[in-house]
Amino acid sequence: MKVNSFFLLSFIFLLSCSKIEPRRPINPKPSTTIYKEVIEDSKKINKAEDEMLAELIKKDTLLNFKQSSQGFWYAYNHQIQENLPTPKLGDEVVIVYQISDLNDAIIYSKEELGQKTYKIDKEDFISGLQKGIKLMKTGETITFVLPFYNAFGVLGDGNKIGVNQSIKITVTLIKITN
Repeated sequence: MKVNSFFLLSFIFLLSCSKIEPRRPINPKPSTTIYKEVIEDSKKINKAEDEMLAELIKKDTLLNFKQSSQGFWYAYNHQIQENLPTPKLGDEVVIVYQISDLNDAIIYSKEELGQKTYKIDKEDFISGLQKGIKLMKTGETITFVLPFYNAFGVLGDGNKIGVNQSIKITVTLIKITN
């Protein structure tokens, strides 16, 4: 009897040691190819926007625009030749600016926006303008042409600036303080 119960227990033990396979998810994660397609589409849209802005800038006979490595164009309306400092991380600047569309129709006037105090790279502000202000000296006025992805992006500002709208911003740097 002891031998039979030993074999029975051994048999049950061997059957219970079978390998358990994990359960597969019912809804597998979406393929990363969808994300890759969205990224590729965004790159194409951004490239088309850059080409359109480059053509627009070529037609501008009043200002001499330069392309920055930061993804925007800029031209000096009034340039200071003196060796003055430019703003750096943590500096506080006071600016006056105006936002217009690419056809120079004013969206937000200087009066509407008033003076803006901005702490360099410490506050949320228009992406392209954050980078552009670092090029300026006190007293200079620069016009920036910002593609939508360096301005208010795919959402606009929820008011006067539309979805995927590129803009021009004319900025005068009033003061830099440390």
